[in-house]
Amino acid sequence: MIYKSIITKKVKDTFLNVQNHNYDAVLKGIDLNVTHHFAGDHALGGTRHDKETLRKWFERLGRILPELKFEVVDVIVKGMPWNTLVIVRWVATSKLINGESYINPGVHFISIRWGKAYKFDVYEDSQVVANGLSKQAKSGIKEAIAEKIES
Repeated sequence: MIYKSIITKKVKDTFLNVQNHNYDAVLKGIDLNVTHHFAGDHALGGTRHDKETLRKWFERLGRILPELKFEVVDVIVKGMPWNTLVIVRWVATSKLINGESYINPGVHFISIRWGKAYKFDVYEDSQVVANGLSKQAKSGIKEAIAEKIES
């Protein structure tokens, strides 16, 4: 029970660090041999296999959606410290440059081993993401339609 509480707090803190653009803190909790998959065929989609590429992805996310906020709805922790699965349901919101609201619920499946996350599968409505990125690009953020950052 204590372990699950620690992991839940760590996950919620990580989402806060993402929305506050504190990527150093986020990356401290990630294993060197990471797999980060974000669903969709757009500038944020694809798969990354190392922390430096993942840092570049987070930095892009922060530039494209600088006001991105997360409401963590549920955190489910299963397993022991050597093999933990965390399922996080959340709602992402942001104000786009054109003034429109961006709202997209999603889920993370995170695998953790001895306190370090080593696998992320991120699922949300990829069409909502693509539409939001297109609107940001039309408002001047050309990186919103750039090639995927993958490794």
